[in-house]
Amino acid sequence: MKLLRHGPAGQEKPGALDALGQARDLSLLIPDFTPEWMSPAKLQALAAIDLSRMPLVPEGTRLGAPVAGVRQFVAIGLNYRKHAEEAGLEIPKEPVVFTKAITCIAGPNDDVELPEGSQASDWEIELGFVIGTQARNVSVAQALSHVAGYCLANDISERDWQLKRNGQWSKGKSFDGFGPIGPWLVTRDELPDPQSIALELAVNGQTRQQSNTADMIFPVAEIVSYLSQFMTLLPGDLVITGTPAGVGLGAKPTPVFLRRGDVMTLDAGPLGTQRQRVV
Repeated sequence: MKLLRHGPAGQEKPGALDALGQARDLSLLIPDFTPEWMSPAKLQALAAIDLSRMPLVPEGTRLGAPVAGVRQFVAIGLNYRKHAEEAGLEIPKEPVVFTKAITCIAGPNDDVELPEGSQASDWEIELGFVIGTQARNVSVAQALSHVAGYCLANDISERDWQLKRNGQWSKGKSFDGFGPIGPWLVTRDELPDPQSIALELAVNGQTRQQSNTADMIFPVAEIVSYLSQFMTLLPGDLVITGTPAGVGLGAKPTPVFLRRGDVMTLDAGPLGTQRQRVV
């Protein structure tokens, strides 16, 4: 299934895409897509719903992030070789791990507000996934069984504050709106192989990033297993998996950063599309 949440910010209701790609409202049956709804049993129950009998979501309705109640937002850095190279950094031997504040999570098409004084805000298209069942010290072979589904993400980053404020990446990655997620969560049964998804991001119509999750250094299964060695992953936790080459910081000969009025468009095939206007 493709699960989504629709409505004004803070008032989203659960929904899903039907076979014709139309958004259907599930709020008469389900309170919201909170962490407990990410379990295999709950997702199987959702799959049994006859979506054609559910009310249509009015066209043009805002979409929010497809999961509510996220408790941990974990990110992986430098997970594509060419991106590490363009950043002038060594290829990591283990996943680079940092966190984003859950308050940065936004809908896939919400405006992105530049923080006051920002001169180096940047884009990063990424594959994201949501944990379905608690994961602690899990093997690579069992790792994907703990994943509820996959989503598109934009890991927006203020590079000066990420890299020049005493080494804490989260400082440049946690502003409100710096974590657009969605438009929907594709459940794991519908997308058994997360390592074959084409990713493309454009700014003002110019393609900046174009890659495939097959190029990830550490695939999803390895990331889940690795993280679970150091922390307990909880149902509903959101993990984004790194960005390919083509970020503004890596532009040659001069970096290119976001300015007010710019429009970012992202496409990840079955994971859907995003569009954010910079304000």
